[in-house]
Amino acid sequence: MVMDKAARAVWWESLPAGIREEIDGYVLQDSLLGAVHVITDVGLVPHGIGVGTAQLIANDRYLHYGDRIAREPESPLDLESLACRAAGCGGRVVAIEAIWDGDTVRDWFVRLLAITADPVGEARLATVHWSTAERYLGEEGDHHPRHPAAVAAERAGGALAAHLSVPFHFAGPDTPDDEAPRRRP
Repeated sequence: MVMDKAARAVWWESLPAGIREEIDGYVLQDSLLGAVHVITDVGLVPHGIGVGTAQLIANDRYLHYGDRIAREPESPLDLESLACRAAGCGGRVVAIEAIWDGDTVRDWFVRLLAITADPVGEARLATVHWSTAERYLGEEGDHHPRHPAAVAAERAGGALAAHLSVPFHFAGPDTPDDEAPRRRP
């Protein structure tokens, strides 16, 4: 069940003050998953509120607080910073991969990952949101029609892969798709 904005506001006002404060506490700390978890815990059984509606309710709270939210710092995308993060991975880096992710609050973004061997795994190097991409691309921000996060991730990830002499993989950089095929070992 998806509620419209008016129904979400009515539902929100029906919550006890303590629950509203808990949800707002997660929002103010930029913890979308924490807020969504509480919303689904209190809303699923009596109101049929699933994850999609919970994200919309959390988004309403994000919009309410705006600049008061303690946002997660933007990831650096310069080669030196990414190389430093890659050097700290718990294994030998064998590839750099960019994958799409997204949610109703932050829209689409790209995660840059170091794929490792010995042990096999992956490590997050950077999260490229729209604002991160615009900061990185600067005046070269002409990315149309592509999403700026894809352009920035492709440039930064490609440069890091070249620096490390490993392959770079980004399935579907032209269209956001969080189910695009991942790199195979």
